[in-house]
Amino acid sequence: MGIHMKKAIFFLAASLAACIQTFAQTSDSEAFRCWKDDKYSMFIHFGLYSHFGGVWDGEPVRQGYSEQIQSFAGIFSDWYASEAYAFDPQAFDADRIAELAKAGGMRSIVFTSKHHDGFCMFDTKTTGYSSVAMMPSHRDFVKEISEACARHGLRFGLYFSLIDWNYPHAYPISSHNADFVTPEHHEFSKAQVRELLTNYGPVSELWFDMGSLEPWQSRELYDLVKELQPDCMVSGRLGNDVYDFAVMADNKLPESALHAPWQSAASMFPETWSYRSWQKRGSVDDKVAEKLRSLIKVVSHGGNYLLNIGPASDGSIVPFEREVLLNIGNWLEENGDAIYGTQPSPFREEFAWGDVTMKGDDLFLLLTGSYPKEGYIELKFDKIGCRIPVDRKMFADPADVHVIKTDIKGELRRDVSRTSAEETLSWKNATPDYSYSCFDYYSNYRSTVAYNWLVVGRDDIEGLHLRYAMSDAGKTVNVQVGEKEYEVTLCMENMAELDTKIEVVSSSFGRMRGGTFDRPVSLAGVQWEELETPEIQCEAAPFSNYLMKVVLKASKPCRVHLCTITGNGMELLVNDTVTGDYVTMMKHLNPYRATAFSESVILDLEEGENEIVLRSYNRFESQLVMCLAIHNQQQEYTQTLMLEDPVPMSASRGLMIRISNAGNESEHTDCGLHNLRLRLVK
Repeated sequence: MGIHMKKAIFFLAASLAACIQTFAQTSDSEAFRCWKDDKYSMFIHFGLYSHFGGVWDGEPVRQGYSEQIQSFAGIFSDWYASEAYAFDPQAFDADRIAELAKAGGMRSIVFTSKHHDGFCMFDTKTTGYSSVAMMPSHRDFVKEISEACARHGLRFGLYFSLIDWNYPHAYPISSHNADFVTPEHHEFSKAQVRELLTNYGPVSELWFDMGSLEPWQSRELYDLVKELQPDCMVSGRLGNDVYDFAVMADNKLPESALHAPWQSAASMFPETWSYRSWQKRGSVDDKVAEKLRSLIKVVSHGGNYLLNIGPASDGSIVPFEREVLLNIGNWLEENGDAIYGTQPSPFREEFAWGDVTMKGDDLFLLLTGSYPKEGYIELKFDKIGCRIPVDRKMFADPADVHVIKTDIKGELRRDVSRTSAEETLSWKNATPDYSYSCFDYYSNYRSTVAYNWLVVGRDDIEGLHLRYAMSDAGKTVNVQVGEKEYEVTLCMENMAELDTKIEVVSSSFGRMRGGTFDRPVSLAGVQWEELETPEIQCEAAPFSNYLMKVVLKASKPCRVHLCTITGNGMELLVNDTVTGDYVTMMKHLNPYRATAFSESVILDLEEGENEIVLRSYNRFESQLVMCLAIHNQQQEYTQTLMLEDPVPMSASRGLMIRISNAGNESEHTDCGLHNLRLRLVK
């Protein structure tokens, strides 16, 4: 990478800069680089729930995860707690577990210190509901695992539930485990986190889970972790974008590469994380093929893979899980260079034949897919193009993924779609960078953190002309042009009128099933209700999605300034008049618990009818306020950024331009720059 130079057009406020620095320091630390290079770790779900083995009153409990058997079987709290006096897992051997992790090619262990049942697997002064206080052997399992990791050269991490069904000042058990955390419960959690990060040596990551914290609660816990152990990585389920790495939903992979730190947690069987005595496990080879491919897919997309085991009720390692891990470990012993310390695939494209990782000048082609009918793999990247012959036999054994190492000479550039220097640069022709942003588990979604263009032309570039909506004014934008970076604060000094000639054909309202924000919008089966005005106020249900559709008719191609009002999150889709498909222009969470968040949007319309759909995501509220209307002021703002020196263009190689939001506290938060349009000044 070349040397980057920042030119301060306007300076950030000191308080904001300090917030951003917290995350920047984490991303630049040696601990972060070690965590990111590890790629593969062991997750362990072991607690009082393991004693039941997925069985209550002599019958298998088939509903829900077995580590939540107290809830799904409807076990009275005193009955459940009394089982701790009989829980005596004498076969639990921390050293054997650590040895298995190492033999399986894993670089760290993340152990469940406390799950939703509130039973602590460590010595705590906050409650008597613990393994040390109640179990016959009075064992501190967190201590045993911590010491075993130290003996065997593994990093040690902890899982900690922000839901606690045993704590009297917590909210009642819900069906979704994403309840608000009371101030009393929050202080209780802080006290336990302090114990965990004080009494058990270095902790590489703290894996918070569930609950729904207010932003200040997330911040207090994050700051506490960094105060006690600055090198400890904090997981995304702490919420409110106050974390070091994003976390996918259970057993989920992103549809494409992410461009911020992230991790995917996976169980051996999607239906449970803890031990089930009656689990049908199937073929070891099939499971090896499944989990090995998941590991490779995660790493090729720039993430870390956290694979779970659930020791049996006596504490022993389930033989099936042992065999799966050992087989993956054998593969990694031979092919680990293609996994550990690698960079994600430089290609945005997904290949039917497999996946790609990168390290230095080497590309690793991992043949996880199907044999290419042409008999060769073709790679095209910038000026580099090559064909690599492959043998059909390399795809014959699903449990043994073949790796081809290819030495690439010359500079590899990011795979970004080319754009003519004559075009306006906007969200439509950009190549986005993604992360995951959230309030909590159910609001977790793929966020757009930056836009990229590879611009080709023949003239030198002297500057950039920026156009944006009034709601963008005040944002500080990081603009990278080639090897130089500039910070620009969008101002409201220069206003331009839009030549807008449109009419509203219709407005309608509908509901979409599904309670998560990440779920793609589907208009199939939506019952639309015609509206007299493009706005509505009504009762709303948490964990729900609402839609508003407006049809605008333009007499000619033009741009229109719209006013939108949504709740906790919003998404705007426009209908492609050529393909007929709906394309997401923007998607982001609104400020925490915003009941009526207003935002201006500028859209490009085609001649004729244009369909626009607004989605309002309601995570928390009982009331919905929603609007999608033509703004009474058809205006935009403009600003010009002149470069320090003209930048030469190249019709063959192109010039990289990237924009991001320099004002975001977190690298996972959506940049919110969907309105921004750029024209090159030549």
